[in-house]
Amino acid sequence: MTNSEQVPGPATPPDTGPEAALPARRDWGRMRIETPIGPLLLAATREGLAQVVFHADERVTRRALARLEHSFGGPPVPGIPHLATAAAELGAYFAGELRAFTVPLDWSLSSGFNARVLHALADGVAYGSVAGYQDLADRVGEPGAARAVGAAMGSNPLPVIVPCHRVVASDGGIGGFGGGLETKRLLLALEGVLPAPLF
Repeated sequence: MTNSEQVPGPATPPDTGPEAALPARRDWGRMRIETPIGPLLLAATREGLAQVVFHADERVTRRALARLEHSFGGPPVPGIPHLATAAAELGAYFAGELRAFTVPLDWSLSSGFNARVLHALADGVAYGSVAGYQDLADRVGEPGAARAVGAAMGSNPLPVIVPCHRVVASDGGIGGFGGGLETKRLLLALEGVLPAPLF
């Protein structure tokens, strides 16, 4: 696993031993669900849903769980209530019965500029609508940061719930997407932004 694939942890002062680099233990749990866009891995803490991972086959799941164990200081535990809520709401969303998620969110896997952009996205781009990268840069008071907004979308730990699929390019294209362009098209079609695929 390369460093670029790991969730960054807190910086370690040079005088401290290796134990100081370990994150504080936080209770978290996991659940894998089947959806029309493929299997999703959900991870939640007692505070809220913390991560949604696309294409959660065995290999992707194993790598994601290793990163989560590092981020939260240990293996998952049973009895995290937000997982069932997230799974039920995602099921209703994919059935066309839910337009706004209410599951509590744990934002601890995002920080700084990325977190500001993702909060603006979650709070301001509703079901069935889209926003441009430049628009989100303007919303967070950084009009020169449209490219950085694209990077923030790629860092989103909570896709679908925090709807980075609703961020599109200014030239009319659908832009990039960490879950793949076909997944983005399917989500936008579900919300009525694009026509549904014929097959």
